[in-house]
Amino acid sequence: MASVDLNAILGQLGRDKGIDKSILVEAIESAMLSAARKHFGHSLNLEVSFNEDSGELEVVQFKTVVSSVVDPGTEISIEEARRSYDPDAMIGDEFGKKLPTEGLGRISAQTAKQVIIQKLRDAERGVIYEEYKNARGDLINGIVQRYDRGNLIVHLGRTEAVLPKREQIQREKYKQGDRVRSMILDIDRSARGPQIILTRSHPDFLKKLFELEVPEIADKTIEIKAAAREPGDRAKIAVISHDQNLDPVGACVGVKGSRVRNVVDELKGERIDIIPWTPDEPSFVARALAPAEVNRVLVDEDNHSMEVIVNDDQLSLAIGRRGQNVKLASKLTGWKLDVRSVSVAEEEARRARRSLESIPGVDFTDAERLYQQGYRSAQEVAEALFEDLMEIEGIERDRAEEIIASARQYIAEHELDDPNEGPLMGDLYKLGLDPATRGRLQRAGLTTIQSIVLSDIDELLDIEGIDEEGASAIREAADRFLRSQGGEG
Repeated sequence: MASVDLNAILGQLGRDKGIDKSILVEAIESAMLSAARKHFGHSLNLEVSFNEDSGELEVVQFKTVVSSVVDPGTEISIEEARRSYDPDAMIGDEFGKKLPTEGLGRISAQTAKQVIIQKLRDAERGVIYEEYKNARGDLINGIVQRYDRGNLIVHLGRTEAVLPKREQIQREKYKQGDRVRSMILDIDRSARGPQIILTRSHPDFLKKLFELEVPEIADKTIEIKAAAREPGDRAKIAVISHDQNLDPVGACVGVKGSRVRNVVDELKGERIDIIPWTPDEPSFVARALAPAEVNRVLVDEDNHSMEVIVNDDQLSLAIGRRGQNVKLASKLTGWKLDVRSVSVAEEEARRARRSLESIPGVDFTDAERLYQQGYRSAQEVAEALFEDLMEIEGIERDRAEEIIASARQYIAEHELDDPNEGPLMGDLYKLGLDPATRGRLQRAGLTTIQSIVLSDIDELLDIEGIDEEGASAIREAADRFLRSQGGEG
């Protein structure tokens, strides 16, 4: 190893890997020191240094001058030091002797090689991290190398990146050599494999594609306020223009749909709804449920939810296939959405008012005040606090106490087996389910088609009396209804 000029090798490695020569020198010195200790002995005081002039590694053994030698490997007598090194040597001085490296042997050379390889890998990973640490959110193109346990390994030129299975669009398949565009999601220095994490399923990837296609987004004239995706299937983005003369939706769509079509093509056919953003949240929710037309929106600030009422013929559109439209609208707006048809909402309102008016001593006016405050049954009034009812205009403390006491007495005297008291079956009757199944769903709180569509099989199986076959039949009935109504939403 001493006869090899390492200057040329280190220079080439530095150019190929983009690693500073000093880092490589430190790595190779460390490797040689490990090999030398294994060959000459771990108890010796050894140092390894790289000689720039000769391009060689030098191994030096140091010994300390003592009056009486105890450890010949690390100590030298003062007499020997003065005879062999320096006539003026003093106790405590250190002298070094260069050791031959030719005899390190195959095992020591292999150890050196392994340490050098590891050090080079560490150094290279450091270089890659420094190069990409500020690139989070950037679009990048790469070449597919292979699949590794479902993860896609992508070659970026000087390094590899990984597109994890969870960040892929599930129906997309790639072959070795295919080009793939993705977004840098993260840089993971602790990863054992590729440390650059890519994504094609993140909503920000959709935003970046629009930024690429729409100059007005790139220059911030148009802003994407929110984005939601069911990757590979459907997406919604909300946009606003900071130039009142520029239509944000039209700009994103482009002439004859050219701009949005390029994004759709990149996402292999993912359908994209472009929605004008508004700070008025009920209006924004109504727009987000497009193409369904919304009749009215009721806001529940406490639960950060909205009840959305649509005409009966718009219900399936609002919910969408497999609940996709309402799910995306909920993600886009950040509100929990409960979509109901006009007929169901009206029947629920009638039943609620009837229940409130059934409380002894509560007249039509009081019942309407309670209803407008969000109370929907005598049971809810019975469970209310005096302070809650006192917030209602026209109801003082004495009156609040009377109403709650009357409601509690009424509940105590009734078994609530009157169908007018129980929860409404919602629109489930449209699914053609048998009464027993509808009853089980009702008791579990699933009273609308939306609630069925948004429930997974496991949730249905948790309901007493519903087995796997029954759960599948319920989901199929909901899907069949939405298809029959054109519920592609």
